[in-house]
Amino acid sequence: MAEEEIKQGSRAKGGSSEGKRKNTRSYKHVQLERKRPQLTRGEDEGRAPSRQGKRSGGSSAAGKDPKAKLKVIPLGGLDAIGKNMTVFECKGDMIIDDAGLMFPDDDHPGVDLILPDYTYVLENADKLRGIVITHGHEDHTGTLPYLLKDLDRKVPIYATKLTLGLIEGKLAEHRVKNAKLIEIKPGQQVKLGCITAEFFAVNHSIPGAVGVFFQSPAGNVLHTGDFKLDQSPIDGVHTDFGALARFSKIGVDLMMSDSTNAMNPNFTRSEAEVGKVLAGIISQATGRVIIASFASHIHRMQQICDAAIANGRKVVVTGRSMIQNTDIARRLGYLHISDDDLIDAYDLKGIPPEKIVIMCTGSQGEPLSALARIANGEHKTIDIEEGDTVIISATPVPGNEKAVTRVINSLAKIGADVYDKSRARVHVSGHAGAEELKLVLSIVQPRNFMPVHGEATHLRAHAKLAQDVGIPEENVFICENGEGLELSAKGVRRGDYVQSGIVYVDGLSVGDTSQDVLDERTTLGSQGIAIATALVDARKKEVAGPVSVETHGITGGDDPDVLDDLAYAVKRSLTNVLGKGGSAKDWERACRQSLQTALWERTKQKPMVIATVLEAPRA
Repeated sequence: MAEEEIKQGSRAKGGSSEGKRKNTRSYKHVQLERKRPQLTRGEDEGRAPSRQGKRSGGSSAAGKDPKAKLKVIPLGGLDAIGKNMTVFECKGDMIIDDAGLMFPDDDHPGVDLILPDYTYVLENADKLRGIVITHGHEDHTGTLPYLLKDLDRKVPIYATKLTLGLIEGKLAEHRVKNAKLIEIKPGQQVKLGCITAEFFAVNHSIPGAVGVFFQSPAGNVLHTGDFKLDQSPIDGVHTDFGALARFSKIGVDLMMSDSTNAMNPNFTRSEAEVGKVLAGIISQATGRVIIASFASHIHRMQQICDAAIANGRKVVVTGRSMIQNTDIARRLGYLHISDDDLIDAYDLKGIPPEKIVIMCTGSQGEPLSALARIANGEHKTIDIEEGDTVIISATPVPGNEKAVTRVINSLAKIGADVYDKSRARVHVSGHAGAEELKLVLSIVQPRNFMPVHGEATHLRAHAKLAQDVGIPEENVFICENGEGLELSAKGVRRGDYVQSGIVYVDGLSVGDTSQDVLDERTTLGSQGIAIATALVDARKKEVAGPVSVETHGITGGDDPDVLDDLAYAVKRSLTNVLGKGGSAKDWERACRQSLQTALWERTKQKPMVIATVLEAPRA
């Protein structure tokens, strides 16, 4: 088995999310381990009381290197459900587990995507041995194109077949060619420097999901990935209890587990239950059936296709990501529907409405999505009429509730019969509930536990579940992004902080949009803007000509009398500061302050104010 060196590369990316990025160059290959090493479980060294900076839970195996340390550094995923990314580093070797993004909400006007700040990865790029991806959802893969552009070298990416197919499509969109995509299967081990990653199957809302068991000279870490314990899965793939039990026997020093549904006290229902409900709704529908779901939910799409065909209907797919993912899933053998049962949206003319099921994007109320355009009568090929049935087969992501409600109301005005989760079981989660989480904890019996993938309330609820099944409180670590843990033969302790945070993707700009810019956009959107322009003669210390005041988005701000009063206030203030011999900055500051004051007095509003003062050329 050939092993090739990783050549030295330089980095770096500057600063925080507002910082500029610099490229890193280095090249490498990684080796695949075809034979599993024989592993034996060492005796538990006992647990020492632990607080911040203290160690907890002894190492799992007697054969560990007493000098080795494994750093576990979460760069995202611990403050929201999104941008999941974790770094593992041991003896000069570094690997990344997932590289996801998060979609913006109302607090991020104009922002397209939100990435984790991966400055630490770029600063240590010469150590990077590979990236492992647990599944194909964008909150686990979406950062890859940006990260690879910044690394600017071939990096091996390990994932299952469908996950790689989705990643390949995303990289092609971004014209990224420096990725080395390597397919793995559950049960396979990959050697990445001194760290061995073993993949095991888990059930989730997308095929090809896996968890990862990391073994290093310093200790072993189990990362569940996103999972649920569906005992009647659509594709027949169950979460691998046998692998979890085997890892427990080997010894799990630290377990990192999905916390999304930790506050749900029950078991998550099976995806098969959704299929039965969808089939019932489709069988009773008299017109078109339009179903909006996540484009990555291949299991849901398969059930929709099966129900449509069973009821003598053809399937239409619309929405860019839905079309792309349908093509990928069919090509790779994850979605089964014949060409005869799948028709193009442009070929709908002449086909009776009761013979059609439309799968589309827009389950989150996105204004440019297929469903929103259909609801607003703006779709090129699909119209909706009274009596048609619309199914929103998803739960709104926090922050999207208002957008989804707007779309539902638009559909209701047309006369469509709308189903969502509140009316029928048209959606179930892909994440384990509290009882499932406790079951997995009981099987694995980790010495230490770190909840991941969730907001603060989810992480704390999961931490409580871990304590309920017997993990001592001092061995449960609730961390923040950038706050690492350190494993060694002595146990687990909190490590040092590394740079973390968020990076905004704003059009072609990556990392240059600051919070100040977002605050300005929010002010513009909610309060409007007022602009004052003046010309001054500094030599004569007087305002040369009339002051111009322009307002936008201000109630009453376009009244001529109000504009005259505003201009007069600005001119008076500017004349006063000119008489005192102030600088250009003093002139503009005086204009802003006087305009703000006058606006408040006349309109009781506080818009954004911009003042421009130009100096007249000297004769």
